[in-house]
Amino acid sequence: MHIRIDDLTSPDIAELLNEHLQDMYATSPPESVHALDLDKLRKPEITFWSVWDNNELVGCGAIKELDPTHAEIKSMRSSNRFRGKGVGKKMLEHILLVASQRNYQRLSLETGSQDFFIPARKLYERYGFENCGPFADYKEDPYSVFMTRVMD
Repeated sequence: MHIRIDDLTSPDIAELLNEHLQDMYATSPPESVHALDLDKLRKPEITFWSVWDNNELVGCGAIKELDPTHAEIKSMRSSNRFRGKGVGKKMLEHILLVASQRNYQRLSLETGSQDFFIPARKLYERYGFENCGPFADYKEDPYSVFMTRVMD
């Protein structure tokens, strides 16, 4: 698997992000879905990566700079066909490396509270993320779990 910065123009990326949004809306009420669509991911404060296995798109992830010391993980996704194959782990390790290189002091995320999101929460916990309160513009929400990690 290899990871590269993605310009969000390929049909493969559009399809993967559509799959992501469909799952988010299937598991959470609309007001509790914080996943970003293609246009919202094309912001200067967001860096988006795609994960490839040979020539097949297997996942993606992004980092959004909230301020010079704090960033947020966005759009972490393994394609349905590649769940449980280490795509999320590889993407998270890449994001943590970039966050360290950018000298962020804290990295945070929002994920769902439902059972569908248990594998994601367990992955984040294995990498030192702990539950926290809402950050940035988020509000308390029974369908959201907020997590953060102080960077080394």
